[in-house]
Amino acid sequence: MENSRFKSGFVSIIGRPNVGKSTFLNHVIGQKIAIMSDKPQTTRNKVQGVLTKENSQIIFIDTPGIHKPKHKLGDFMMKVAQNTLKEVDLVLFMINAEEGYGRGDEFIIERLKTIQTPVFLVVNKIDQIHPDKLLLLIEQYKELYPFKEIIPISALEGTNTTRLVEQIKSYLPEGPQYYPADQVTDHPERFIVTELIREKVLHLTREEVPHSIAVVMDSMERREGGNTVYVGATIIVERDSQKGIVIGKQGSMLKEVGKRARADIEALLGSKVFLELWVKVQKDWRNKMSQLRDYGFREDEY
Repeated sequence: MENSRFKSGFVSIIGRPNVGKSTFLNHVIGQKIAIMSDKPQTTRNKVQGVLTKENSQIIFIDTPGIHKPKHKLGDFMMKVAQNTLKEVDLVLFMINAEEGYGRGDEFIIERLKTIQTPVFLVVNKIDQIHPDKLLLLIEQYKELYPFKEIIPISALEGTNTTRLVEQIKSYLPEGPQYYPADQVTDHPERFIVTELIREKVLHLTREEVPHSIAVVMDSMERREGGNTVYVGATIIVERDSQKGIVIGKQGSMLKEVGKRARADIEALLGSKVFLELWVKVQKDWRNKMSQLRDYGFREDEY
C-alpha cells in the first residue's frame, strides 16, 4: 500500500461514567492499557491507545467520564475530557444501552453542539437489552443530535467492534504513521503499572473506599544482571479509616492487592516482578492543587 493512501487520526471516546469506554479500548487494542472497574470515574487521565493496521493508524483517546465536578480533581477530569473534543478527527459518544438516556447525556450533547468534529453514537452493552428497546433508544438519540453514524456494539463480547473500527477508518484523513507499529499506548510503563495497582484496590475494596485513591510510583528498576523488576509504590488515601481498609486484617487486603497487581504487571513487562506496596493518608488530597500535581494530574499537559 502506498504511503500516500495511509490513513491516520485521533479519535476521542467520550460518555458518561461507566459506559464501557475502557473495556472497548482494551478489546480493540488487544491489550490492557486502561483500567476497568464497575465504579464510575475510574479513568482520570487521557489514555491513548494506538491501533495500527497495514494501511491505517487510529489513536484512541479514552477520556474521563463526563460528569458534574465535585472537587478539584473532578474539575481537572472535565477539562481533560472537554479539551480533547477540539483536538481530534472524530468523536465516539458512547452510551450504555441498558441504562438508556440520562441527564449526563444531555450535558454531553450540549457540548457536542459547540464543536465541528464528526460524532458517532456508539451504543454499548447491546447484549444487555432487547432489540426492540434498542431501536427505540436509537430513535430517541437521533432526535437529539445529527450523528454521522450510529453503531450498536458489545465491547465485552466484541460484537460489531470490527465494523466500528472500519467505519472510523473511513472518516479519517490520509496522514502519517505517528507511532511505531508495535506501540499500543503513549503512556510510559510506570503510569500503566500504577494504574494496574489502583484498579486492584478499586476491585477489592468495593464501596468502602471511593475514588479517594491515588497510586504513586516510588521506584521501578531492573537490577543489574537480573530478570526481576523491582517496583515500589505508595497507595494514597484521604482518611485513616480507608488506610485500615486497604491494609486489611493483618495486612490481608494489601497482600491480595499486591498479588493481583503483580500478575498483571508481570504480563505487561514480560518479566518477574517484586512488588512492595505502602499506604499513606493525605487528607483531602483531591482538593489540593499541589498534591494533584504531585500525583500526576497536571493541567499544563492537556
